[in-house]
Amino acid sequence: MPAKKYTHLFFDLDNTIWDFKNNSFEALQIALDKLGLLDSVGSYKEYFKIYCEVNERLWELYRNGSMNKKVLSVQRFEESFEINGTPLLRGGAVVNEAYLAEMPLQTKLVDGALELLNYLHGRYEMAIITNGFKEVQYDKILRSALSKYFRKIFISEEIGAQKPGRKIFEHAIKSMNAPKKSSLMIGDSWDADIIGAINFGIDQLYFSPDSEKHGSTIYFQGSVLKNNEFSQAHPCFQDANPANSNSNGTSTTIVTHLDQICRIL
Repeated sequence: MPAKKYTHLFFDLDNTIWDFKNNSFEALQIALDKLGLLDSVGSYKEYFKIYCEVNERLWELYRNGSMNKKVLSVQRFEESFEINGTPLLRGGAVVNEAYLAEMPLQTKLVDGALELLNYLHGRYEMAIITNGFKEVQYDKILRSALSKYFRKIFISEEIGAQKPGRKIFEHAIKSMNAPKKSSLMIGDSWDADIIGAINFGIDQLYFSPDSEKHGSTIYFQGSVLKNNEFSQAHPCFQDANPANSNSNGTSTTIVTHLDQICRIL
């Protein structure tokens, strides 16, 4: 990381702090069981894989403004059931409502998240920037006992702008009275969190557990950033080294475990 003092940290929520992948798996399984649909999907693991692929594709449309929330909420279930070969006999809205009711009840955090937040708490001003639905995100944060760590929560639906758009970052920075040069965005989505922060002009820390190749590495950096894409053609694995500089003067650092952040900040 650059030899500088950060004062403000902006975190993504899902799959950065709150374990969306595992919590979503549990919540949907419970919801389908309560609706009497669990047995009808056959292998739940196979169905969930289909659902995740459909949901991810539709969320991309939602982020770029090509789909609204209501359509996304319904279509992700109707389409995934159709692909699974078990068409829904009731509307996707019913499944969506049951699923969203179960989501906040799941409170598993990403490994190392609680230890990291306890370490950072009191050392930095911290906030969350998330693209999730407001009725779920607040409840997830409250039930997972995360509120005390963050001064403010910025939800795209309330602000009227999604990551990676500039508006949500600008709103968060101004609301926190945070200098851009001493602000850091921490997230697991390259497209939403990292590209958004690069384009806005603040440093980024990319949490990418799937990128781990050497278990002893504290963090690693690739050789260059070109056209907002991270090149790992000639990756550099080191215990400590300045992160990459982007064309706009910001820097990008990658970690594969959250506890590595404690050694960096």
